[in-house]
This record gives sequence, C-alpha cells and structure tokens, in this order.
Amino acid sequence: MSGANFILTINMVVAGLFAIAFLSIAVYEKAYISARLFALAFVFAMLNFGAELLVPWIGNPKIGYMLAFSTFLCALICSAIGMAYKYQVQVPWTGLAVLFVISLTLIYSIYDIARVTLAGMLLYQAPYFAAICFCNYIVLKSRARGVVDMLLFAVLFASAAHFLLKPYLAIASGGMGVNPQDYIHTEYALYSQTIGAALSVANGLLMLVILTGDLMADMSSRSETDVLSRLMNRRGFEVRSDAAIAQAKRLRLPLSLVVSDLDNFKMINDTYGHGLGDRVICAFAANLREIASERDIVARIGGEEFAILLPGMGIHTARLFAEKARSNFSSRPIAGLPAESRFTASFGVAELKNGDALSDLMRRADSALYEAKKSGRNCVRLALLPVERSKVVELRPPPSGHAV
Repeated sequence: MSGANFILTINMVVAGLFAIAFLSIAVYEKAYISARLFALAFVFAMLNFGAELLVPWIGNPKIGYMLAFSTFLCALICSAIGMAYKYQVQVPWTGLAVLFVISLTLIYSIYDIARVTLAGMLLYQAPYFAAICFCNYIVLKSRARGVVDMLLFAVLFASAAHFLLKPYLAIASGGMGVNPQDYIHTEYALYSQTIGAALSVANGLLMLVILTGDLMADMSSRSETDVLSRLMNRRGFEVRSDAAIAQAKRLRLPLSLVVSDLDNFKMINDTYGHGLGDRVICAFAANLREIASERDIVARIGGEEFAILLPGMGIHTARLFAEKARSNFSSRPIAGLPAESRFTASFGVAELKNGDALSDLMRRADSALYEAKKSGRNCVRLALLPVERSKVVELRPPPSGHAV
C-alpha cells in the first residue's frame, strides 16, 4: 500500500468517526439540524476518500474523476448549509445551487487540461475554494465573536487558501499524474491528502466543540427553566441572583427583590380545576415578562409563588414595578374563564442592604408579602428600614371586576 493509499484509508476512517459523532448529537437533540448536515458532510467525505481509492480500478477514468470531485463538493456544500443553521443565518440556497451546477459543468469540460496545466488545476480547485468562502461568509454574517468561532473562521480561511495553493504544490512535487489512475501514486497525493486531513480534522473538532457547547448550554437552560410558566425555576433564579447581588455590591448599585403570590389560588383550583389554574399561572408569568427588562431576573419559585430581582432599582422604583404588575394582572382577562372573572396577586418588596445574602433579601421580602396578605391581598407592601417606615403611605387600590 502506497503512502497516499494509507492516508486516504485513515481519512476515510476519521471521516466515519466524525459522521458518527455528529449523528449522535443529532439523535440526542433532534432540533440540531446542523448536526445532521455535518454528519452528512462527513459521509460525503467518506465517499470521496473511497472514490479516490477506487479510481485506479474504475474502467472509465472520467467517471472516477467526476465521482471524486462531486462527492467532496457535496461535503463542502453540506457543511455550508449546516453552518447556516448553526449560526441562524439564512441559507444561501441559490448561490450554493448555482455553484454546484456550474462546478460540475466546468469540471466535466476541463477534464483534458485539469491535470496538466496550471490554469486547469486552478479551475479544478476553484469550486472548493468558493464553497469554503460560503462557510466563512456565514460565520462573518452571524457576527459570532467567541474564541472558538474565530478559530473556526481562521481554519476555514486556511482551508480556502490551501485549495488555491494546491496547484503550485502539484507542480513543485512533480504533478498530479497524467490521468486519474496515476494520482494515487504521486508525491502530490501524499502531501495533498495529509494537509487536507489536518484541516478537515481541525474543522470537525471545532464544530464538535461548538455544538457540544451549545448542547450543554441548552441542557443547563432547560434545567433552570420552569416548564409551565417558561420562567426560571428556583435553581435558575438562585444561581443568577447570587451573581447579580455580588455585582451590585461590587459596583455599589441598588438592587431590589419583589416576591409575589397569587391570591386564593387553592380556591381557583377548586373552583375551575387545575387545568384552568395552570392558565392563571401562565397569564401571570406572561404579565411579568411583558413589564420586565432583559436584565431583570424573573422566576416561578413555587406553585403560585414568583420572584423578580431588579438590578439597579431602589425599593421605591421596585414598588412602582410591583404596582404595575399588580394592576395589569388584576384587569387581565384569561382565556377559558368567565369574562367577568378577574384574579389578583399580592407583592412584597425589599431592597438589598450591606451584608445581605439572597436568603436575607428573600426573608425580608417574604415578610412584606405576608403583610400584604394580612392587609387584604391585591396590594404591595415594602420591607422598609425602621427610620423609613413613617415616611411611606401604603396604597391599596379598590378591586375592579370580580376578584377571586
């Protein structure tokens, strides 16, 4: 077995392993269309390496030549489509289709000069160069600026450049052979396959790292998300709140916590059933999402209990947030329930003090919520410092409609 044959065999095995790896991700997370496309790309790469090995045994050399070219071009096009899905960029279907058709026509027409002239060799490599340029265009358009994304861009750039340099490598190493059957026995085949293998492995590993990172982030997000309300659950709330509190202390910025509880929720379940009770929870969660900013941390921390951490807000600004949430919800109709039915929630608000941990802030906000419940529900109460208590007048708006 020649050195080039050995490298081609190794490349085929490595491509198969990458195909299995990406297919495993696709099976585990069916929403990852990009993983399926990357797996298909490496299947085409396997076919390409297999075609290169079989060229000497194919009676019509032009068939082997076209088979080797088309399978590798398909591998690169699948990679470009996969990257578009990964980076959420519109797939350049028209451009890729035009590239595929023109490339096959071009390569078929230059068969007689593709191996013996510099112009022919450059034309042969040009479609590969163009396909890699599509991949780089997609990475740039996505504006992804992570370290691994930039490494991927650099490797793709090197891959594109190497296709343009291959004709010069062929000339320097003695040529590609007079016909496709001779290619496998040339020094150029050994060098070309070795360099191509290194770049393909680098590309494959980087894409695996990126997809695995996305998968881990998605799993972490799901573990911190409440399925019913689509807000954070208690675990997610505590993790993010601890970080926000540490930052507020470091930057000496205000931070407040609002805790809320749906009023008479057991009665809601008993009257309307748990299914409609879930709708009330979803409606309240939607109400919070509508008024919260991106920096606010909103969570469902228990059955009918919610918490909103408000970085940058003092207690009186946080009170305005709570009043808006209370007012909006008390007038919000809920699908599937009588039009006259209205539901309410009570709120407690506390501001971060020096030395507070999340548990201290939560304890004081809970105490304020308890006062709101004692005061008749559907109101907001503040956990004020003793010197502030005499300055604040609590407002309790009259109920509107039929409050449960």
